Amino acid sequence: MDNKYINIYNSLVNLTRNKNLYEEFTTEDRFSDRLIILLFHFAFFLNVFKSDSIKNTLQEIFDYFFRQLELSIREIGYGDATVNKKMKNYINILYTILDKIENWDKLNKDQQNQIFYEYLNFKKKTPKLIKYFNNYRDYLKKNTFNSLLKGVIKLNF
Repeated sequence: MDNKYINIYNSLVNLTRNKNLYEEFTTEDRFSDRLIILLFHFAFFLNVFKSDSIKNTLQEIFDYFFRQLELSIREIGYGDATVNKKMKNYINILYTILDKIENWDKLNKDQQNQIFYEYLNFKKKTPKLIKYFNNYRDYLKKNTFNSLLKGVIKLNF
């Protein structure tokens, strides 16, 4: 398997490991919550760079991302039938997230909040997630696509 997109995948996984993201909606550290946050990171990444003339590269990253995700699910111990079912579900979740964040800048805070409520169980309101993902989008916009592919996204936004 070609590993030229390992940096971006690992960066997204590392961003997902940020414990502060989970304070608002869970007391447990569950795989499903981490996966949803990972899908949000990936969706915002795709959303920011979709207008660039790099469609083939984005498709390769998409394919690589889901191959890596599938390997991770298999490592947990799920069988072939379960993995196939889960992967189909995760891809559908990503597409619905992409659809909902399409006009993120035009959404008000309540509408942005509602998107997170659809996928995560919260103990309280989510201003931290909205602020975090707005900062993340700004960070992505300030950096070039190639620099993000070659480097590591830092938690400095």
